[in-house]
Amino acid sequence: MADSGVRQHFSDRLTSRRGAWISLGLVVLIMVILFGAFGSAKAPAGNAQAPDDAESTQVAEILKTFPNADRQSVLVVASRADDAKLSSAQVEELKGLLPVLDEHADADSTGPLVSEDGRAAVIVTPIEVGETNADTAELLKALRADMTDHTPAGLTLQVTGGPAFGADVAASFEGADFTLLIVTILIVALLLIITYRSPVLWLIPLVVVALADGLAGRLTAAAGSVWDLQFDGGIISVLVFGAGTNYALLLISRYREELLRTDDHRRAMSTAWRKAAPAIIASNATVVLALLILVLAVIPGTHGLGISSAIGLLVAVASVLFLLPPLLVVCGRKVFWPFVPRPASASATAAGKTAAREHGRGWRRIASHVIKRPALSLLAGLALLAVMATGLFGTSIGLNQIEKFRVQSESAIGLEVLSDHFPPGEAQPILIVSDTAQADAVLAAVDDVEGVVRAHTAGTTDDEKLTKIMVTSDYAPSTQQSLNQITELREAVHAVPDADALVGGAVATDLDARAGNEQDLLLIAPLVLAVSLLVLVILLRSVIAPVLLLVVNLASAVAAIGAGAWLSRVLFDQHALDLQVPLLAFLFLVALGIDYTIFLVHRARSEAAVRGTKGGMVEAVAHTGGVITSAGIVLAAVFAALGVLPLVTLGQLGLIVGVGVVVDTLVVRTVIVPAIFALIGDRIWWPGTPKGTGTPKGTGAPKHPSAEQTQEAEWTHEPREYAADAR
Repeated sequence: MADSGVRQHFSDRLTSRRGAWISLGLVVLIMVILFGAFGSAKAPAGNAQAPDDAESTQVAEILKTFPNADRQSVLVVASRADDAKLSSAQVEELKGLLPVLDEHADADSTGPLVSEDGRAAVIVTPIEVGETNADTAELLKALRADMTDHTPAGLTLQVTGGPAFGADVAASFEGADFTLLIVTILIVALLLIITYRSPVLWLIPLVVVALADGLAGRLTAAAGSVWDLQFDGGIISVLVFGAGTNYALLLISRYREELLRTDDHRRAMSTAWRKAAPAIIASNATVVLALLILVLAVIPGTHGLGISSAIGLLVAVASVLFLLPPLLVVCGRKVFWPFVPRPASASATAAGKTAAREHGRGWRRIASHVIKRPALSLLAGLALLAVMATGLFGTSIGLNQIEKFRVQSESAIGLEVLSDHFPPGEAQPILIVSDTAQADAVLAAVDDVEGVVRAHTAGTTDDEKLTKIMVTSDYAPSTQQSLNQITELREAVHAVPDADALVGGAVATDLDARAGNEQDLLLIAPLVLAVSLLVLVILLRSVIAPVLLLVVNLASAVAAIGAGAWLSRVLFDQHALDLQVPLLAFLFLVALGIDYTIFLVHRARSEAAVRGTKGGMVEAVAHTGGVITSAGIVLAAVFAALGVLPLVTLGQLGLIVGVGVVVDTLVVRTVIVPAIFALIGDRIWWPGTPKGTGTPKGTGAPKHPSAEQTQEAEWTHEPREYAADAR
């Protein structure tokens, strides 16, 4: 009661005539200060794929101590459009390309080296890579432009190799984040207009969420630079827009419901804030706690995403709870024009009862149908999830360099040409560092490993204590054969006494990334489920309901990943999911699914106090069905916007989460959960019991006052702020 009184006092002050303007001013002032303080912050540009303690990461750090550590080679691959052999004249013309390439090189270019089949040639050009991939992209852009002007007639040239891959990824993201932001805003705006059917109202939550996104971007960038976090800003933006819009939809839906009961829009918002805030805070806390578990991840990008996403969601919930309400009450009831919600009669109580009966008529019919046939409804819902989950069969994990691009880059096309005519591992050599005294023994051990085309020393440190060995593989990078070869190489060189040899390079990094992502999934997934269960237990004060809800949520997440994997294969010819997709998709599906569970079941528990569990669930679906569906469609569409980005990883994540949210909204919350509650009845709240569920079935009035009577009692004593406003 004390907590409720404090909440009522706060909401009254937040929405009163004077308090709304004060609150609005304070929130805007805080935002301006934060924008100014962190406006210049920039997150680290790193994108490490393997754990910090992985062998490949250790090799990468050691290689930085070698002379010319910032010198890496790009490969210029030449071939004919008709795939015929290169003529001797064309090979001579390629030699004339060397001075052009040397203008951008850090050392003399070598080649051309003609393949055994004579249908391709390659020139090796050492370049000085920049501090970031974006810096290297600028250098390669100039190199490619000059090379185009001097391309021999009848030949096609592509620049590939490790630095080219990184540069092409950076170049492909030029303007992509802005495109994502524009697409996201347009999607949210369109869906809000459809939801509210108002030419004005949609602007208010959109502006609030857009401000939250802008502030979250600056705060996460500052956190990234302080704690050296790596994360994808696009995912943060999508989360802020998706979750923030969901919170706004829930609050405005409750506000509109209260406007049907009273002529005082400030009082309506005060009541709506008190009723909606606990569910919004609980759902936000669930997602934030689940995301914070990612700090235990060993993959740097996953680790960094946890803290940055949590910051973004906290900014989103604060903006919706403290900026949106005063903004709405300042604008007044007419912001809903042309469908302005008003009480149907002079009596607010009678209007409230009428609104309660008429609200969500379609959803009420659906819920009533499910409650009458719970077993059949439950079996139908679970059957659909089972069918979706079958998409997991035949799904593999891990994409190679070529498959990671949604649109093929020049470096990816060049790698394909190179692999067709040269040893496939030529573009991504395996790198080994060893004690110089044992380098010959390490070379001998490497030569004995199957699939090694050649191995040679490629330099020493200034003190000559360490030697770099370059190995060319006969296997295409990231294939299972190449990954197995890394394991065999490590076993071979680790066995050389006193060599302290370590195996690295792109393929070794891929192997370590796969192991790290598997470790993260096995550790984080159970913890996410545990946190979600704990939040549900605290919120519902029950044991049975949280366990069953979590099991359903888990089944829904697995089904969505299966359906998304199947759609990726059928629609986009992507036969594997990227390494981070299973974990991130699972995290978002479970955490965001719990959001909708909280919205529904929190309402069902309060309604059960006066209508019993079955009646309470029908009423909860009737009141939340529309807003949960709207929120789910918005969230699914926003995640689908990730498909505009050039990386397949983000497109797959957006597809899976989008499908999962829609199914979770339309099937799980509308059919499966109500069916479970109907089958188990009041026992689902064990060991607690919502007040009033003890009312005998089929009897008339409940022991406790109805929601409308409670509402009427709340309005009996008018707060002094409202009384002053009325005067």
